[in-house]
Amino acid sequence: MSKKLFWFIGIIAVCIIGMIVLVDTEKESAVMDYEGQPFLGEASAPVEIVEFGDYKCPHCKEFNDNLLPMIQEELITSGKAKFYFMNYAFMGPDSTSAAQFAEAVYEQLGNEVFWDFHHLLFANQTTKSGEMNIFTDELMETVLSEVASPEETEQVMTAYHDGKGKDALKKDMSTAKSLGISSTPSIYINGKLFDGGTMNDFLERVEEASGE
Repeated sequence: MSKKLFWFIGIIAVCIIGMIVLVDTEKESAVMDYEGQPFLGEASAPVEIVEFGDYKCPHCKEFNDNLLPMIQEELITSGKAKFYFMNYAFMGPDSTSAAQFAEAVYEQLGNEVFWDFHHLLFANQTTKSGEMNIFTDELMETVLSEVASPEETEQVMTAYHDGKGKDALKKDMSTAKSLGISSTPSIYINGKLFDGGTMNDFLERVEEASGE
């Protein structure tokens, strides 16, 4: 095992234990509709990893900032897995607003801009002093303008105010409800809740799901 991989496993093992609150559910694979969902990786990748998250959730920010880049390097870039983000917006009205806005970004500007915005929105979850930001329309417009042109930003703002993104959010919330999700981040691998305690467990689950 390389030192890099050992470091990767060790760091994530510590973080996952503290971050992921497990949901009491059956071991059978859940049937999920991945159509029209933003994802990272190759469409042909055999393993589907899904994070149910909330843009206001501090643990989701930690996952996005610290763990997702490692998962991307070790599993997504290799073509072994693709990674989806689905909304479980439950932490307040601006959780819902942020989720709908992100869905509008995806619908209007596509997958690449969605992920740029996704990462920036987590980066702006708190102020420089560490206080929780409120995701107002003005703040989300400002964040989007960092990764989109003025014309594209206006296009998204118009779509958002016209209610675009609501149906996609309702779909995510319905999926989360059907799975019994009550906390974030909740991680699924090929439709099965990740209920391991270490990154070794995580990698083994991915290997098992890939059929290797």
